[in-house]
Amino acid sequence: MKLSDFDFDLPEGLIATRPARPRTSARLLVAGPDTITDATVADLGGWLRPGDRLVLNDTKVIPARLSGVRHRSGDAGETVARIEVTLLQPTPDAHWMALLKPLKKVRDGEEIVFGDALRATVVGRSEGQAELAFNLTGDAFDAALLRVGAMPLPPYIAALRPADEADKTDYQTAWARHRGAVAAPTASLHFDDDLLAQLAAMGVQFTHVTLHVGAGSFLPIKVDDVSQHRMHSEWGQVTAQAAAEINATKAAGGRVIPVGTTALRLVETAATDAGVQPWEGPTDIFIVPGFRFRAADGLMTNFHLPKSTLMMLVSALMGQQRIRDVYNHAISSRYRFFSYGDASLLLPEGAH
Repeated sequence: MKLSDFDFDLPEGLIATRPARPRTSARLLVAGPDTITDATVADLGGWLRPGDRLVLNDTKVIPARLSGVRHRSGDAGETVARIEVTLLQPTPDAHWMALLKPLKKVRDGEEIVFGDALRATVVGRSEGQAELAFNLTGDAFDAALLRVGAMPLPPYIAALRPADEADKTDYQTAWARHRGAVAAPTASLHFDDDLLAQLAAMGVQFTHVTLHVGAGSFLPIKVDDVSQHRMHSEWGQVTAQAAAEINATKAAGGRVIPVGTTALRLVETAATDAGVQPWEGPTDIFIVPGFRFRAADGLMTNFHLPKSTLMMLVSALMGQQRIRDVYNHAISSRYRFFSYGDASLLLPEGAH
């Protein structure tokens, strides 16, 4: 497979820079093997059945973009450098790996100050990243980060506008629980409490899993031969309860439908021929056409970038020609694309 197999022309005007309001007013393209229906997210219940299970990623996005200063005393006196920091992922010893711009302006052991309460010491570096030890942890760290950090909007939005206070709510799911993501599981942004209650009342069930979405989600693929691409790694957890719930749904004949590619990648990581198993650790699963799905019966997801690993994933689920047809319809119907855009419900076996 070649990277060009997953390319398409997207008019720039279809890139969403703000979410739909209310969240459930976003458009929803429902695609079966040979049908396409235009709906809205508020209509989602019309395409689900009692006994279906939605798998939800409960990771919580942190305001991972920070602007700080480094002070240094030397022969030239006191010097100050402004350092832009993007947190990437926590380390096992409660430090953070981060991108620093410019990295060459700091040395190991130096401190970066992000305001009155928050500061970090550079304790090491590798592969263009720095390891930071912050002066705060736990709830105190979260509170300080909320005051001084900005949400890490995807590059294609950040290129069109800066992050602002609205993003701290807009770029967070209704069920966000476990801090650690630097990108949102964006299909989940379409849900609010009223829609969740409506679906629960009709017999749809929910299972929470955790995958901390990393900045690697936005890294371009640099090889034309797809088989040579090295997938980024992200930490995830499927609890014993989550695995049991998914397996019970499959056994009862219900459908398992992850909300978002992150939830799908995680449950397929944990899936075996004997069912989904409890699982915890880093996953670098790379889903391309030819992949055999063992857990997911469908997927709710946004519309993805050309030549991305996520285009390969939805092509694996629906078939390459079928997903081309779906995307051609979305573009001609002017659906809004990417993280703040509209949604699709992909059902390879049909809606009913």
